[in-house]
Amino acid sequence: MTDTSEMDRRAELSEFLRNRRARLKPEQAGIQPFGGRRRVPGLRREELAYLAGMSVDYYIRLEQGKVRNVSEPILEALTRALSLSEDERAYLRNLVKPSHRRPVSRPKVLPGLLRLLDMAEGVPAYVVGHRADVLAWNGLASAVFTDFAALSPRDRNWARMIFLNRSVQAVFADWTSKGRDTVAYLRVQAASHPGDAELAALVGELSVKSDHFRTWWAAHHVRDHARGRKRFIHPLVGEMTLDFECLRPADGGDQTLVVYTAEAGAASERALRLLANWGADAATGAEAGEPEVGRL
Repeated sequence: MTDTSEMDRRAELSEFLRNRRARLKPEQAGIQPFGGRRRVPGLRREELAYLAGMSVDYYIRLEQGKVRNVSEPILEALTRALSLSEDERAYLRNLVKPSHRRPVSRPKVLPGLLRLLDMAEGVPAYVVGHRADVLAWNGLASAVFTDFAALSPRDRNWARMIFLNRSVQAVFADWTSKGRDTVAYLRVQAASHPGDAELAALVGELSVKSDHFRTWWAAHHVRDHARGRKRFIHPLVGEMTLDFECLRPADGGDQTLVVYTAEAGAASERALRLLANWGADAATGAEAGEPEVGRL
């Protein structure tokens, strides 16, 4: 018997392949269009099969989620034919070769990440889990983003904060970009954790409560940002531009330390210094137990 998670995964595989096929035109793929009048916005199935070097029947069954044990050469052929990014390739691989990790409901923060968090003085930093839950943070992260300790563990989640918390939304100068990034991150995690009921419930909740989330989720954008730059509008220090880096354990764990920094000598660095001085006694929180105080 096929379980619900496998059926959901097959449906997602079908939608993802159709979506990516629709965004490519024959001219972009370097082939002459097959046939006459076109009814599809992008490549036809037979055109994609031709580009990938496989039979049309095989591709149709693959797009319908009816193929098991997809080989690495087939994955690579689809990646090239669809012009997938590295994140999209990893996402496709997780859909056809799902992992069987059992997600932990409320994971303990890895000791090594906590030590790094303790060392992140003068910069906002936090530890995030695969569901976008903020698991630990320092005082400057609370000063920049929101008072994490004042939120319930359930609401201490970036996806809920970005789409349902107006005060957090107002901090991001380009809220649309942050929202799209968050959805793209959850897409990656949903494929990596196909049996995660809590993650599925989070996606369902946000799809109901946020029109933006529902629209962007349907677009099937996939990206796992490891670094980047964000602009903030802070009520106390005004506009800041900060660069972020995501540090993940080498063993592929589901926890990530996110650190924001400012260019040396820039106005944003001075703004961070002011926030650090004003909030020197802010709490450092950890999901496992009550938030600890006075570590920044």
